[in-house]
Amino acid sequence: MADTRKQGFYTVETNIEEMEEKIRKHRRKIAITIAVIVITVAAVAAAAGIYFSLKEYQDYEVRSEIERNDSEATQYELFAGNILRYNNDGAFYADMSDRLIWNQAYEMQVPVVDICENYAVIADLQGTQIYIMNTSGVQGEIETSKPIEAVCVANQGTIAVLTQEDGTSYLELYNKSGENLASGEIHLENSGYPIDIALSNDAKKLAVSILDISKGKAQTTVAFYNFDSVGQNEIDNIVASYSYADTVMPEIDFVSNDRLIAFGDTQVILFEGTQKPEEVLVHKVEKEVKSIFYDKDYYGLVYSNGESNESHTMEVYDMKGKLCLEQKFKISYQNIELLENHEICVRDEYRCEIYTLKGVKKFSYKFDDELYRVFSGGTDRNYTFILDGVMEKVRLK
Repeated sequence: MADTRKQGFYTVETNIEEMEEKIRKHRRKIAITIAVIVITVAAVAAAAGIYFSLKEYQDYEVRSEIERNDSEATQYELFAGNILRYNNDGAFYADMSDRLIWNQAYEMQVPVVDICENYAVIADLQGTQIYIMNTSGVQGEIETSKPIEAVCVANQGTIAVLTQEDGTSYLELYNKSGENLASGEIHLENSGYPIDIALSNDAKKLAVSILDISKGKAQTTVAFYNFDSVGQNEIDNIVASYSYADTVMPEIDFVSNDRLIAFGDTQVILFEGTQKPEEVLVHKVEKEVKSIFYDKDYYGLVYSNGESNESHTMEVYDMKGKLCLEQKFKISYQNIELLENHEICVRDEYRCEIYTLKGVKKFSYKFDDELYRVFSGGTDRNYTFILDGVMEKVRLK
């Protein structure tokens, strides 16, 4: 009897072990199957990603379109996720479906715009009118006593204005309501001629590019003013100044609160600093630059290739001076810019080419109607085209 019970016990144990082994094998098979599926899906997705990242699109489908009746002089800027349209007669702020948010009438001969986050300023170049706006509408209006040379805005609505009259340039700061915060003078015979200004996002730093040709050669000085406590201890609030011989620097801009880029005919300079900006990059330019373009992360230079079939070369660098892209292109362009997604858009009246930072010509197309502006969309193939008489939301195909 004892032997029979033991034999029965071992038989049951053996059956359980066999069942557990079968379960383990089944689980392994399921795991392997899942792994194969996951790897296959990932491989297909990766292959699709590579395919679409290298694909050149030569057509598009219109997802929606809105008729427009703007004048030919109308300009378009992306402002806080919506579109700011402006011309000689006024400004119009509407969402991407062209629903009007606000509008402002005025009369300007040469309207210019500067934007910083949720604030914009519109000024009449060589005129005297200035409007300060945010996404809700006009916040302040200023009438200057002297012709406006340049204007820029900070992210809380403070603006800096450069005016000039009778051999003297004037720098003034205003708050968003139009109240004067600070002012100063630059006498041309002593310092030179201010050709551009830039205001940091927090309005605590102001940079001025000053051209001096009094000695028969061009020299540009970039001076930094600090309106915080640090600048109060310095003469005229000037906390730093850098001079560059044989160089004209017609454009300077704060690409972030503590980083300024200065474009010259012989070099590109980057400055960084929270209080007293310092020179951190000197990029010598050996060839004649035809165009510049930039955003907060990259800057680009365009050179002419003379009689070559590839008529232009663009070079794109990051803010450390590293070359990210060198690309030849043939289009005889009128505008080149970095889109919101860091792609490079090259266009003339009727043609458009879009390049990625990897050197892929992503899109090439010749339009029947005049093309005014291109905005990148929320996904990789979506864009907004502003054409003569219509605004189209499209998907490349």
